[in-house]
Amino acid sequence: MTAEKERLIQDRDKIKNWRKFGPYLTDRQWGTVREDYSPHGNAWEYISHDAARSRAFRWGEEGIGGISDDKQIINFALALWNKKDPIIKERLFGVTGNEGNHGEDCKEFYYYIDSTPTHSFMTMLYKYPQQEFPYSKLVEENRRRGKHEPEYEIMDTGIFSDNKYFDVFISYAKADEDDILISLSIYNRGKDTASLNVLPQIWFRNTWSWGYDDYKPNLTLGKDHIVVNHMELGDHYLFFEEKPSVLFCENETNTGRLFNYHTAGTFKDGIDEYLVHGNTDALNTSASGTKAAINYDVEIAGGKSKTIKLRLSSRKLKNAFNDFDEIFNSRKHEADAFYDELQLKIKDGDKRLIQRQAFAGMLWSKQFFYYDVAQWLKGDPAQPAPPAQRRHGRNSEWVHLNNADIISMPDKWEYPWYAAWDLAFHTIPLAMVDPEFAKQQLVLFTKEWYMHPNGQIPAYEWALGDVNPPVHGWATWRVYKIDQKLQGKNDYRFLEEVFQKLLLNFTWWVNKKDYNGNNIFQGGFLGMDNIGVFDRSSKLPTGGFIEQSDGTSWMAMFTLNMLRMSLELAKQNTVYESLATKFFEHFLYIAGAMANVGNEGINLWDNEDEFFYDVLHTPDDQRIRMKVRSMVGLIPLFAVEVLDEEVFQKMPQFTTRLEWFLKNRPDLANLISRWGEKGKNERHLLSLLRGHRMKCLLKRMLDEREFLSPYGIRALSKVYDENPYELTVNSSKFSVKYTPGDSDTSLFGGNSNWRGPIWFPVNYLLIESLQRFHHYYGDDFKVEHPTGSGNMLTLKQIAAELSERLVKIFTVDKDGRRAVNGNYDQLNTDKNFSQYVLFYEYFHGDSGRGVGASHQTGWTGLVAKLIQPRR
Repeated sequence: MTAEKERLIQDRDKIKNWRKFGPYLTDRQWGTVREDYSPHGNAWEYISHDAARSRAFRWGEEGIGGISDDKQIINFALALWNKKDPIIKERLFGVTGNEGNHGEDCKEFYYYIDSTPTHSFMTMLYKYPQQEFPYSKLVEENRRRGKHEPEYEIMDTGIFSDNKYFDVFISYAKADEDDILISLSIYNRGKDTASLNVLPQIWFRNTWSWGYDDYKPNLTLGKDHIVVNHMELGDHYLFFEEKPSVLFCENETNTGRLFNYHTAGTFKDGIDEYLVHGNTDALNTSASGTKAAINYDVEIAGGKSKTIKLRLSSRKLKNAFNDFDEIFNSRKHEADAFYDELQLKIKDGDKRLIQRQAFAGMLWSKQFFYYDVAQWLKGDPAQPAPPAQRRHGRNSEWVHLNNADIISMPDKWEYPWYAAWDLAFHTIPLAMVDPEFAKQQLVLFTKEWYMHPNGQIPAYEWALGDVNPPVHGWATWRVYKIDQKLQGKNDYRFLEEVFQKLLLNFTWWVNKKDYNGNNIFQGGFLGMDNIGVFDRSSKLPTGGFIEQSDGTSWMAMFTLNMLRMSLELAKQNTVYESLATKFFEHFLYIAGAMANVGNEGINLWDNEDEFFYDVLHTPDDQRIRMKVRSMVGLIPLFAVEVLDEEVFQKMPQFTTRLEWFLKNRPDLANLISRWGEKGKNERHLLSLLRGHRMKCLLKRMLDEREFLSPYGIRALSKVYDENPYELTVNSSKFSVKYTPGDSDTSLFGGNSNWRGPIWFPVNYLLIESLQRFHHYYGDDFKVEHPTGSGNMLTLKQIAAELSERLVKIFTVDKDGRRAVNGNYDQLNTDKNFSQYVLFYEYFHGDSGRGVGASHQTGWTGLVAKLIQPRR
C-alpha cells in the first residue's frame, strides 16, 4: 500500500479531504460563454486577453500553474515580468477564434509534468521568454494567413532560438489536506545574466460585486506571511522567505480603463499598473486587500537558477520552512512509488515518461466549473441587465442547469468547459489512477441539475443542446470493469445509479433523433465537426435530412452497452433481466434497419463499395447515398458485444424471451453473425456486422492507400487527396478533400478537422472493438494487414499493432525525434524541450504531427491506457 493509495482511501472514506485544494484554476476564463454578456453571443470579443487583466470575472478565475480550493474561493497562481513586456505575465496568451487562421490557439509553451491523483505532488513547466513577448506579431501574422496556410506558432517567431528564456518549474507538495508547500524554480537557459520579477499571487474570487452577498474577505500582511481570512474557510496563511515587497490591490473591475467610467479605489490590474507603469496609486497603502503579490525582484546568471519557497497553510506556523525540503522530497518519492507500481510491467523508459506525463496532463486539467444558467440569463441584481436577446438565445432552454463542480476539462485554455463525449473518454485513463474520481465524473453528468428534464446530456457551454455521441454508457461500463479489477469488488451502486439515468437519455435519443421512427438515427454533427459534405448540425443547404451511418451505429453501440449493464445488474436484481431483453430486441431492430430489413429503400450499406455511407433524404423524397469513405462508415465496428454461455444459464427469464424472439423473427436473427454457432469458450457474438461485412470494412481500414497511416487510422480516406469527393444536388456542387492537418474550411470556426487527421477517441474504440471480435473468433480468424501485404494477423495482433502506431506518435524514433513535435528541431534535439511531451487534440494523418489544441490531454490521454500492458 503506497502512501498515495492511503491518501486516496482516506479521501474516499471522508477521513481527510485531500482534494480540497488542487489545480482547479482554468488557464483561460476570458473569451468564454459564461463571461459573455454581449447581445449576440460574441464571446471572443466581449472579454479579450487585453481586457482580462482589468476585469473581475463573474464565474471563475484563471492563472498560470495555479491552484484553488474546490469552491474557488482562495486562488494562488504565478505571475512574471521580464522587465520588457508591456504587461506582467498573469495569464497564458493565444489568438481568438476570429484572429487565428485555424481558429483559437494558445501561443505559449507549457508542460504538465507530474501529478498524483490527490495532488499531493504536482509539477508543471512554463517557458517564459527574456525578450519582449511577441503578442502583436502573433496576432497580426495569424490574422493575415489564410485557411490553406499553416498557423504561425510562437516557435516560428524565433524567440526561443537563442535560449534567451526562463524555464519556470511550478511545484506543489501537500504536508496535509490544507497545508501546501510551493516551490518556484527559475532556470536561466541563456548565457547572459537576466532579471525578472517573480510574482506569486493570491486572491479571492470576486463573490461580492453581484448583488447576492456583500461579504468581502480580506488579505492582510503579517511579519513573514499574508493572512488569508474568509468566513467560510477560516484563516489561512501564505508564508514566504527572504524580505520581498508585498503588493496589495482589490480584485475589482477597472471601470476607468475599460469603460472610461472612473471609480475610487484600486483594481485587479493594480500590480501591473504599479510595476510596469509606475503608478503608485494603483496599490492599496493599507497592506491589505482582496488580491496580493509577493514581489521577488531577482537576477539570475546565465545557466544558473533561483528557487523561491512558499507555504499556504490553515495553521499559523512558527517555522514554516524548517521541514520544507524533507516534506517535498517525501512527496516526490511517494509519487514515484505510486507510478512505479502502476508501471511495473512497462520496461521502456520513454513509454514510462510519456504515460506519466499523460496522467499528469489529465490530473492538472481539472477545473472548478461554475455556470448557473438561470442566473446567467437573468443577470445579477448589482449589475446591468443582460441584453434582451439573451432570454431567447444561447442555452436559454437549459434553465435547470447549475454547475459548480470540479470537472475534467478537454483543454483548460482552448476548451475550458466540459464536453460530454470528451469526458467519457477522460474517465478511462483517470480510472487507472483514481477510479473514485472517474466514477464521480460519470455520475455527475446524470444528475438532475446537469441532465435536461427531457433526458439529454449537456454537450458544452458553447451550445448545451448540441448532440455528442452517446458514449456515456460505454464509459460507465468500462470504468466499472477497471474499478472492479483494481478494487477486487463490484460497485453495483455506481453502475445502477448511472444506468437508471441513462434510461432517460436512451429514451431521449429514441424520441428525438429517430426522425421517421424506423431505427435510423440522425443526431447532427455528433462531435465530428466537418467530416462530411455538410455541417450536419445546421439546416442543410439542400433541405431534407441525413440518415446517419454514425448516428445509427452509435445508438447500436449504446444499446449494447445498456444490455451489458442490465445483465450485470440482473445478478443482484432479476428485474433487470426484462430490461436486458428490451435492449437485446432494440439492438436487433437497429441492425435490421441498417441492413434494410422492413423499411422503404433506406440502405446505409453499399454493396458495390462494401462500405457504410450516410444517406441524404431530400424534400422531394429522393435518397442519395453520399459515398464519402470516412470514419462515419467505420463506426459500425464499435457496436459489438460478446456474451458468455454462463449468462444464459444463470438468467432463465432473459434466455426464454431471447429464444422466443429469435425463433419468431428469423429475419432479424440472421443478422447476428453466427448466433447459433458458439465461438471460443462457448461465447455468443452480438454485432452489426456479419463476418463478411466486417472483413470488407477492415480491408478498407487497413489499406495504407486509404485509412491506415503509420500513426493510426485516418478520419477520411486518403483516396480523396488527388480525387476529392463531389456531390451535386439541385445544380449546387459540394466537395470533400483529404486534409491531413489543419482544416481548410470554415465549418465550426475552422478550428478542428475530421477530414484526414488521426483522432485518439475513435482509434481507441476501433482497437477495443477488434479485441472484442477476437474474444469471440479467437486465433483462427485472420485478416490481411496491411491490405495487399499478404501478411495475415489475428484481430488481437492487429489491435496491438494499431495501438503501437498511436503510441509511436509520441515515442522517440531512431533519429531521436518525436513525430508529435513535427519539424521543429529545437523541440526534438534540445534536452530542455525534448524530454517533455504535448498531447494534442488530433494528429497529422501522414506525419503524426500534433494539431489543434496543444493540451487536449483529455481524450489523447488514452495513450496512457494503450501503453499499459493488457492483463
